[in-house]
Amino acid sequence: MITETDLTLADGRSLHCYDSGEAGARLTVFWHHGSPNTGAPPEPLFPAAAERGIRWISYERPGYMTSTPRPGRDVASAAADAASVADALGVGEFALMGHSGGGPHALACAALLPARVQAVAAISGTAPIGAAGLDWFAGMTTTGAEEMRAAAEGRASLERYLDAHEFDMDQFTPADQAALTGEWAWMARIAGQAIEAGPDGYLDDELAFAKPWGFEVTQVTAPVLICHGGQDRMVPSAHGAWLAGHCRHAELRLSPEDGHVSVLGSHGVAALDWLGGRA
Repeated sequence: MITETDLTLADGRSLHCYDSGEAGARLTVFWHHGSPNTGAPPEPLFPAAAERGIRWISYERPGYMTSTPRPGRDVASAAADAASVADALGVGEFALMGHSGGGPHALACAALLPARVQAVAAISGTAPIGAAGLDWFAGMTTTGAEEMRAAAEGRASLERYLDAHEFDMDQFTPADQAALTGEWAWMARIAGQAIEAGPDGYLDDELAFAKPWGFEVTQVTAPVLICHGGQDRMVPSAHGAWLAGHCRHAELRLSPEDGHVSVLGSHGVAALDWLGGRA
């Protein structure tokens, strides 16, 4: 059972938090949600997590749902927010799992909270924009690349782009679409809820990805698992390979037939086992 609370931070902002609260949990996994999603932990992984004694905690990033917007935030700002959530829930050390837009935010926590983070799994996440040696836009759909180029020009440009374009479902591979109508239909549902609640969170995520993150991935000292679908059209697998090559202690698991979402079905449970073996 997930308990939801609203946490008031020292600066007066509010974050909507989630806690599965298992008594005597062997491992706490801090989930970082994608863009756009709600902050709810990944329901399809609940049975496997329960079998492994895992407690989930998470929160909605600023601007999503009822969490107070924080215009201009960078990826690094997630670390202080995550620390506040963990403190409020009585959690000391924890592992991290982030999918898609949650991947960079999970890495931020690992980089900036080294004494608390035991291990991190980043699934389908981007590399920093401007990463040396990476053609950042190569392999993205035309619409995906255009959106991120608009984000790099600033909020007004991104708003204009989104107002003029509908979401391109071709960014999802056939494997993704099967996952979103099957085992991972949960993700389609919560993404819809996040969109209906307003654009602020998504806008601020995209703007944060399109500028320096506020930390270097080389700062991450915890073990890192990078999982990526070889057919991913939203975040091409070259991003995962770059991250695995630049985090200090990283393992890359490339799933050749998977896309952006279906890789969760192929690697989500295995990622939980990997985290449990390193925490």
